[in-house]
Amino acid sequence: MPSQNRIAAKFEELADRGERALICYVVAGYPDILGSQRVTESLIAGGADIIEIGIPFSDPIADGPTIQSASNKALLRGTKPEDALRLAARIRKKHPATPLLVMTYYNILHRAGVEEFMRRCKKNGVDGFIIPDLPVEEGAEYVAAASKLDLATVFLVSPNTPPERLERIVKSTSGFLYLVSVFGITGARDSFEDYTRNAVRRVKEAAGTRVPLAVGFGIGTPAHAKYMITAGADAVIVGSAIVDKISRSNGVNHSTLRQLEVYAKSMKKTCRMR
Repeated sequence: MPSQNRIAAKFEELADRGERALICYVVAGYPDILGSQRVTESLIAGGADIIEIGIPFSDPIADGPTIQSASNKALLRGTKPEDALRLAARIRKKHPATPLLVMTYYNILHRAGVEEFMRRCKKNGVDGFIIPDLPVEEGAEYVAAASKLDLATVFLVSPNTPPERLERIVKSTSGFLYLVSVFGITGARDSFEDYTRNAVRRVKEAAGTRVPLAVGFGIGTPAHAKYMITAGADAVIVGSAIVDKISRSNGVNHSTLRQLEVYAKSMKKTCRMR
């Protein structure tokens, strides 16, 4: 992936400073579109390096109860893919250098036309995609269209992905490789087992210098972030913990936004530790 892609440029910039990336996930339209924009602004103010915008989907199979509930509420409010892209455009206008990814499911791309949807995303400032239900074996059209538009294709691997398939995924991935830290779905947790640390080390060795490694699913505290970084991760991805904080608050008010900014600062501080 050429360095003009914002994701690649961000990882190069952070590597030069000896930092790891903090990637934060927001659900477009939760609690509403303006609220999700204000949440994103607070996370960036707190130090988020990359923003992952989730497009609400009716059957989010990779997501746990927290994000499923937020996605469902956004859909009930009438949030559509175009609303998420307009959200991306507004964030891009205010933060021209911040990498933005769309996280969604393949049916949305297929229905709109893969390349056509990607073109609309790029026009609105998006830099790449995470499509958890698209296996690499069926991703040729998607990878070709993304490469043509200089958009990143972030594929997911799990702790038990076999070596041969892992190698194929690494070759098809750009931006960063997404390691699912645990077996199962997204959601905050208290701790991680040894197999997670071993998986981070194994996948990092396979990825080498070809693509950065980001770890997600269940990461919610600075201690979790430190655990993944110590094991070799180049980035940590935080999603459910952010949505949890929003869902427990009384709307996206000043207190909530301040809490999210402070939270992002605490997570980013860990990403700066050497």
